[in-house]
Formats: sequence, structure tokens, C-alpha cells
Amino acid sequence: MWVMWVRTRVTDRRRRVVVTGMGLVSAYGVGVTDAWTALCAGRSGITGITRFDASGFPTRIAAQLSDDAWTTVDRLSAGWEGRGRIARLALAAAAVAIDDAWQPFDGAADRAGVVVATGTGVFEHDEVFGASAGTRASRQVPTDWGALSANLRRAARPEMMRRRSPGSVPAGLAERFGLHGPVMSVMTACAGGTHAVGDALRWIRSGRADVVLTGGADSEVVPIGLASFGLLGALSKHPVPSQASRPFDAARDGFVLGEGSAMLILEERDRAMARGARIYAEVAGFGQACDAFRATDPHPDGRGAVAAMTRALADAGLAPTDVAYINAHGTSTVANDSAETAAIRKVFGAHADRLAVSATKSMLGHALVAAGAIEAVVTALSVAHQFVHPTINLDTPDPACDLDYVPHTGRPLRIPAALSNSFAFGGQTACLLLTSGRD
Repeated sequence: MWVMWVRTRVTDRRRRVVVTGMGLVSAYGVGVTDAWTALCAGRSGITGITRFDASGFPTRIAAQLSDDAWTTVDRLSAGWEGRGRIARLALAAAAVAIDDAWQPFDGAADRAGVVVATGTGVFEHDEVFGASAGTRASRQVPTDWGALSANLRRAARPEMMRRRSPGSVPAGLAERFGLHGPVMSVMTACAGGTHAVGDALRWIRSGRADVVLTGGADSEVVPIGLASFGLLGALSKHPVPSQASRPFDAARDGFVLGEGSAMLILEERDRAMARGARIYAEVAGFGQACDAFRATDPHPDGRGAVAAMTRALADAGLAPTDVAYINAHGTSTVANDSAETAAIRKVFGAHADRLAVSATKSMLGHALVAAGAIEAVVTALSVAHQFVHPTINLDTPDPACDLDYVPHTGRPLRIPAALSNSFAFGGQTACLLLTSGRD
């Protein structure tokens, strides 16, 4: 009792951090509202790959942006045409989030930070191999020494090297929007977007910044990305795109590649309220850990996941029984889904049977480094709307996956607190805890 009292008093004294703006670029298009509607309706965004000829690959599906969506991305990222696909996804989502937050940086440029997680695979493909950064077209990868060495020399130019650096995206966003606070890039694989939001939370709590643009962007929907994950045996080979991603189902056979970006405006709560900002949710807790087990497999007992969720709860000063919803990592791989289920049961005990757990990746695939940021946006929307989207394609539950995964149909739910889980290669785990933030 004394420990909980001390923890509560400590959290009461901290600067509180809320979400006041969000931007999303996904297989549903550009924007948050349409994506939320599609998720709640259980509509899959996974289709056959059209960006390049994938007919020779064992897996030929992805949750990719449409040409219409790329037209909007091109408009929002004007001036960044040469920066590559990931950077333009990040800028488009950032522009939407900033507009959504109603001028969040006014009078605060020196106290406004940027922390963003980005993937790197597309930089290599676009800048070195010479593949088109556009929509459908994709040139052949050079195989002769003369063409390949010429591309490498071009890519080694100082300006090109700056653009290929993972740090170029947050630095470029700071330059674009005139932000002079702390700037940092994050590269922790599929937990990167969640880690970025967690770092932004800590910056504001500690007083390093008053408002932070944070999130993630990634795309591996390119031949080298599809081949790499295919060789690992991680991708679904299901013949029907919309049925391929099936988290927690007994017939799941791997994840589906996705692409996109999500950005959030995190702001000190008193400042947000003083300027009349809309508050979607409060980021009340963050936890991170590592399985320290294997590069590609989670610990079977979810050791790192248990630690991350437990630390997020402790950071927020909340009990497991305060949580009503978990946005699962839910990749649709055999190893992840059973380990995540085991971890949830270990953390929540008997309360696990009263939780609603759903997997965004069942509809939007796995956007890798961007996935945690996308799911943070979705979790904030769940808290704001008191509604949880379904896990689709859950036809035959795996006996090892025995929680309420909200199969097929979403539902209204009272959500005092929600968790968003992200688990990455290398055993890197991260978890955000969100509440309404209105009390």
C-alpha cells in the first residue's frame, strides 16, 4: 500500500503529456478518419502487390499505398521528391498531424522537439539500386559492375549520404517546420515507433520540451524487402490477400508486409488545455525491455513483453485491473501470438479474461518500424471513441491463444486505460499506456 501511495504521489507531480494531433498514411489512404472507419468496419487493406512485378515471389501480397494515396503524399511532401519513399511518408503524416493539432508549435519553436523512427531498407533500394521511388514503376536492379558502381558513386555524394542517414528524417522535419528543440532518430526495428513516442513522453516530462512531433515511417514493399522476409520464412503465403493476416488463428502462417507512417503531436497537458487544444488521450506510461533471447524469435514465455507491460503500468501508477483494452503486437506469426498471449496472462492474471485484445495488423499488415506509431494512433482513437476495432480472419482460435481478441466485429467498450504493444527483432519490446487525460 505504501509503495503504491508513493508511486501515485510521484506520478501526480510529473508533467502530464497528451496527444493533441495525429496523422496517418496507410493502405487506407492519407488521413485518420477514413482509416478509423475502415478499421472499425473490419475492412482489410491488404491486396496483391502492384508496385513491382512480384509474380516470381512466394508471397505476392502487401498492405500498400494506392496510386491515389501517393498523389496526396506527393502533394503533402512537395520539395522532398529526392528524399525517398520513407521520408515522404513521414513528411505527409507530419503535415496531417500538425494541421490536426491546430498550430501546436506557435510560440514554442525553441521548446519543440522531433523524435522519429524510420526504416532504412528503401533508401538502399531507391538510392543505390536505382529503383523508382514512385508508385508502380520499378527499374531492374543493375547486375553489371559498371552500372552498379556508378550508382554507388552517385549514392556516396555528401548530400545523398545525408539523405540516406536515419537521422535525416527527423532533422528534415525540424527544418521543414522550424523546430529548434531536441531532435533524435530511433531505429529499434518493429518497436521503433513505440520507442519514439516513449522518448517524446520522457522529453516532455523532464522539461526538455513542451511539445514534440513523434512517430514512425517505413516501407519494405520493394523486391529486396519482400525477398529478405520471405527467406526468413516470416511471410504469409495465403492465396487470398484479405484473409492472409490472421493473428491468433490456428491457421496463421506469417505476417503480411505493410507500409506507411503515423505521427503524433505530444504536448504538455496544461499548455494544451490553455490553448484550447483537442485532447485525444493521455500518454500515461511507457515501458521497455529486451528478451535477450534470439534475433528473430520472441522468448516463448514473453519475458521481455512481460517486463515492458509491467513497467508501463508502474510508470503510469496503475494496476492491471485498470486496463480494459490491449492493442496487440499481433503479427500473425506462430511464435509471436502465442508468446504475447502468455505474457498478457502473466501480467494480468485472472483479469486477462476480462480484457479486449485486438490486432491492427490483421487489416493493415506489419508496417515494421512504423507499426508501433500506427498502433499508438489507433489506441488513442480507441480511448477517444471508447470503441475497439476487431481482429479479422480469426476463424479457428489457436488453443494457445485463448483471450478475447474481438473476432470479426468491433464493439463499444468503456476504456479507462489501454496498452499498445510492440515487439521487435532482437527481443526489443516496448509498451505505451494511454488514458483519456480529461480528469
